Amino acid sequence: NSSEIINTHHLFLYLEPQRVMDPGNHSSVTEFILAGLTEQPRLQLPLFFLFLGIYVVTVVGNLGMITLIRLCSHLHTPMYYFLSNLSFIDFCQSTVITPKMLVNFLTKQNIISYSECMTQLHFFSTFAIAECHMLAAMAYDRYVAICNPLLYNVIMSYHICFCLTVGVYILAIIGSTIHTGFMLRLFFCKNKVINHYFCDLFPLLELSCSSIFINELLVLVLSAFNILTPALTILTSYIFILSSILQIHSPEGRSKAFSTCSSHISAVAVFFGSAAFTYLQPSSVSSMDQGKVSSVFYTCIVPMLNPLIYSLRNKDVRFVLKKILERGKYI
Repeated sequence: NSSEIINTHHLFLYLEPQRVMDPGNHSSVTEFILAGLTEQPRLQLPLFFLFLGIYVVTVVGNLGMITLIRLCSHLHTPMYYFLSNLSFIDFCQSTVITPKMLVNFLTKQNIISYSECMTQLHFFSTFAIAECHMLAAMAYDRYVAICNPLLYNVIMSYHICFCLTVGVYILAIIGSTIHTGFMLRLFFCKNKVINHYFCDLFPLLELSCSSIFINELLVLVLSAFNILTPALTILTSYIFILSSILQIHSPEGRSKAFSTCSSHISAVAVFFGSAAFTYLQPSSVSSMDQGKVSSVFYTCIVPMLNPLIYSLRNKDVRFVLKKILERGKYI
């Protein structure tokens, strides 16, 4: 009987190794500490004011763009419909990340609870994925406008635009739910310092005591789908757009066609370049310090630049702003 008990005990250890982990070496983490961008005290205050200024410009620019598009009937077109959604995504993306980062510059230890951390990860992933696919939808809109101008109103009807937008948000929610769901399954060690300024995927995976093979595989597969697929869609669209532009004989027509696409290309290059550098490589290869720098671009810089790029380089937006400012003088 004693030998049977021993054999049963060995079988139990073999089948359920996770339940017999040494409790002395592991603990359930209830909170994390965000390391922030830098540990140098003299840089904390200048960085606080820098990123506070970036956040204020981001909020004013994106909310201003949404308000402008909603109020002006002249801008009720598919292009500006997508642009208003992009502004909403950028505003949300920045708000999920920047306020907590600003707190980090003013406190010695920026503590974030486990539930807050997972919530931040979920919403950050949602809006990052949404931005990728929204930029692809905008590229498709420009492709139809330049390559099929006569059928533009038929192809880019309100129903199609609405369906594309809903599809973008559905893909974003599914992708972020998968990432967060598999992150919730991990067991975290006593070391709870996240070497980042927000709860990102790779910094969190570094703290896990559990096997992270599936999580890393999911990051690479989903990042390939959510970054490379939109990027290839955008690249293909612009190959056709460039071909159509080169067939325009009028220099003014070429200039107008290029101007409608140049702002979108600028936003795409910065966003996809920094995101691909961060996520399209294993965590063992990527450096956390390099990851911090590249993530600043797609979490802070791009959301600030998008409304500036689309307003300053767009004649329609400048025209509407000028009219509103002229009206304000006579009020």
